[in-house]
Amino acid sequence: MNILKLIGRNEEIFEKDIFAYEDQLFKIINNSSFLVIGGAGSIGQAVTKEIFKRKPLKLHVVDISENNMVELVRDLRSSYGYIDGDFQTFALDIGSIEYDAFIKADGKYDYVLNLSALKHVRSEKDAFTLMRMIDVNIFNTDKTLQQSIDNGTKKYFCVSTDKAANPVNMMGASKRIMEMYLMRKSHHIKISTARFANVAFSDGSLLHGFNQRIIKKQPIVAPNDIKRYFVTPKESGELCLMSCIFGENRDIFFPKLNENLHLISFADIAVKYLAEIGYEAYLCKSEEEARNSVEELINQKKWPCLFTGSDTTGEKDFEEFFTHNEILDMDRFENLGVIKNEPNFSAQKLEEFTTEIGLMKSNRSWKKEEIVNLFHKMIPDFGHKETGKYLDSKM
Repeated sequence: MNILKLIGRNEEIFEKDIFAYEDQLFKIINNSSFLVIGGAGSIGQAVTKEIFKRKPLKLHVVDISENNMVELVRDLRSSYGYIDGDFQTFALDIGSIEYDAFIKADGKYDYVLNLSALKHVRSEKDAFTLMRMIDVNIFNTDKTLQQSIDNGTKKYFCVSTDKAANPVNMMGASKRIMEMYLMRKSHHIKISTARFANVAFSDGSLLHGFNQRIIKKQPIVAPNDIKRYFVTPKESGELCLMSCIFGENRDIFFPKLNENLHLISFADIAVKYLAEIGYEAYLCKSEEEARNSVEELINQKKWPCLFTGSDTTGEKDFEEFFTHNEILDMDRFENLGVIKNEPNFSAQKLEEFTTEIGLMKSNRSWKKEEIVNLFHKMIPDFGHKETGKYLDSKM
């Protein structure tokens, strides 16, 4: 499957920047040690591969998913073979005692990259998953950041999201609050991060779901009124690596918008995707029609599709990588933009947020509206959209 073709591009967007900095990248990575947290997710695997192929002194990968970790190792062995450096993987939850013991035993790394996240808008549908999202996206980040400081780590990188710029959903807002926690500790360690577009065919994404629907002979469903920017998994790994290695303190890297990176709708990609595998998209009028016509249409080399408008909570009408009041460096790289940040944060607000979430957890009781109100305190112009509808209620 040609991912670039499906997302309407002919070439990789960071190719020139990687080529220009390759000698420096190899030299630094070849002489450094790395910890990749959340390294078995789609972006984590891409970053891990970028580091592995440049032969680091030490590369440890941690992820909660044992199965994805197995696939990562198989992929590395099948693509690049082996390295002389210390390469190990650990199936651990970074919020656990076991992870803390692991860091205590062997926590010396030059670079720590945190790619772990709850990334789905659907994670805000109930108060309990929402609290886990806060733990993973905010407090686990703050914990691993402090551990990096304690162990003398040179640089801490954490992936953010384009949805943190003027957030309208709780996921994006959690990442915006995470950025505030990062800024607070940037006085004690160099940090950098990245905001980028949808990663095409990443685990759990709508495009990844297309693969599953084909395997299971089920209809393809997509919104026809939402357009997004897409990067490939490889490009997501390159962007994170460039920010980690070359980002100055508090820098946020993002892909420059140019003629190579343009908006495309999920419905358009679905039509191209089906054509690529030899099927014509057949537009159905209802879920029932789509489900009931699968066998008949497939036999005609057609595939049932349902393309509708989006009405679920937290969907952003457009994507942006930066806000109007952020300072940009658009000259340093060919296709990478950089947001230059001062350590702007309210220590009082962060302490209040930590305390209030801590009280909710210790009482084992909280409501979603309490958390939403707390997010509004942290981000006064937070444009949260609550429609009462979530993706779990759709096919």
